[in-house]
Amino acid sequence: MTTDASVLEVLHEVASAVKASLEGLGDWGLAGTREGQYKSDLVADQAALEVIDAAGFGAVSEESGAHHPDRDVIVVLDPVDGSTNASRGLPWWATSACALDRHGPLAAVVVNQATGTRFAAIRGGGATRDGVPIAPSGATDIGASIVAFSGYPGTYLGWSQFRSLGAAALDLCAVACGSLDAFVDCGGTSLAPWDYLGGMLICQESGAAVGEAFGRDLVVREFGPRRTAVAAATPELLATVVAARVSLSEGPPPAD
Repeated sequence: MTTDASVLEVLHEVASAVKASLEGLGDWGLAGTREGQYKSDLVADQAALEVIDAAGFGAVSEESGAHHPDRDVIVVLDPVDGSTNASRGLPWWATSACALDRHGPLAAVVVNQATGTRFAAIRGGGATRDGVPIAPSGATDIGASIVAFSGYPGTYLGWSQFRSLGAAALDLCAVACGSLDAFVDCGGTSLAPWDYLGGMLICQESGAAVGEAFGRDLVVREFGPRRTAVAAATPELLATVVAARVSLSEGPPPAD
């Protein structure tokens, strides 16, 4: 019988399998398969998919597309979020896995593989960091906030300080636990669901606010569509950063 807790355990196993698969990897460079794909991505993807398939779940992975999309539970997966960071030894890269059922996001695990820090959430059950419940900072004023970007806006949006750290899944988790006050996707092509779904559920279950800057649904099961994800410690701050993000363009970036 599949329970919420058992689904979460599978996601933890996915992250552990990725970590084990990379421990002996000697070459973390580009794979030469497609633009931006690293050898670590391919190794990690294979390890993760073996665990997911053994559990009877389907998957949508950044590295290899859709696998058994007709199954009741689908894991939206980024085996190595922040591949460039990983290739250069920067300790801000993660495995992000979010399980979806017919009702939407069910469980999520995001693990900083450089440090071992584990974020997790179950729908309706709160969010944790290394097993301890987390909560956002409570910030409401962008002028006093530390805001993280995916991409760079090119225009001052009113923040106190900003960071561009290179792994959206971890950036979102940092909002969930109060290390950052907000996250804004300012990239030209937006984020794919494997970039943000795990962090999105962890934010929501921690009490942080999450949205799509142009009002589109963030829950995507297909390989391809992209969204402009925004997260903040409070609904008040979210409204401010959404308005700031929308001000940068006349419409949403391309969806695909």
